[in-house]
Amino acid sequence: MSYKVGIDVSGGDYAPKEIIKGAMLAKQEFGADTVLIGRVEEIEEQLSLYGCSSHDFSLVDAPQNIEMAESPAASIRRKKKSSIVVGTSLLKEKKIDAFVSCGNTGAVVCASTLILGLIEGVERPGIALMLPTKKGISLVVDVGANIDCKPLHLFQYGIMASVYYKLVLNKKDPTVALLNIGEEATKGSEILKNLHQLFYSSSLNFKGNLEARDILSGKYDCIICDGFVGNVALKVVEGSAETVGRFLVETIGRGFWGKLNLFMIKNRLKKFKGLLDYAEYGGAPLLGVEGIVIIGHGRSNHLAVKNAIKVALREVERNLTTEINRRVNEICQDSGVRQMLAP
Repeated sequence: MSYKVGIDVSGGDYAPKEIIKGAMLAKQEFGADTVLIGRVEEIEEQLSLYGCSSHDFSLVDAPQNIEMAESPAASIRRKKKSSIVVGTSLLKEKKIDAFVSCGNTGAVVCASTLILGLIEGVERPGIALMLPTKKGISLVVDVGANIDCKPLHLFQYGIMASVYYKLVLNKKDPTVALLNIGEEATKGSEILKNLHQLFYSSSLNFKGNLEARDILSGKYDCIICDGFVGNVALKVVEGSAETVGRFLVETIGRGFWGKLNLFMIKNRLKKFKGLLDYAEYGGAPLLGVEGIVIIGHGRSNHLAVKNAIKVALREVERNLTTEINRRVNEICQDSGVRQMLAP
């Protein structure tokens, strides 16, 4: 069965060029059926530069664009013909099966929540980031959708992350941990202490707390935190990777012999860079909304866009939304969990 993925052509630092290039690559590599959403004249101009016909893609006109610095809620109300609003509306109307955007993250979250609505039983959406580690991939939820979390929100992030890891990343019983300031159950705020007990009382494969220094260790599959903590952790990891890379090049490349050594190991340095390259993992799924939405990095290049489309198709194929609905309601209705959540 062929699924349609809508692409926000106007969103991102390198839009529309890299977005369209990524859509073309996805079509070429795995036959993705993509709908390009943005200024049609601009899209047609870019396609012609690559020697591609507009007839090879479905085009939907969205003349307005929400800039990165704009207020999410205000821009959604004001710019009804923006690529983000048009894209989420097409998903709501089932004219596309998934939506990918590298634009204003807050606007994508806001539009998805208001237009698509939340999966029955889910209280708040969460952005799930696939983070490369020493042992594979860890899924961090949330990295920016919800910074004012209640215990139920974080608990449901654990459920949704576990479902995602099982279905999309193919692990039968993924482990779940809370990001905290210490591994002991007594560490952290009262919310985290109570959450620790709540997770243990559920049927999730909960392993306890995880300290920030172990985020890249691969110790646990699913790492749960609020959007403020998750976003800070993400930015620290990104910044550290870039800085360490520069330090390596500058330190090794000093002098004649250093430059020679740098030339000899350039392939290994490229491999190192690739291990922490967000482009390899595409985008971050927005879990909890009634539809498949992938949020790409603002600096996404064509490779990142192609991989974001691939992630979107995989989620549609695995029927992720239905399974999240089933598991959230199943676990939250468990007598032990209900008792812990009771006011």
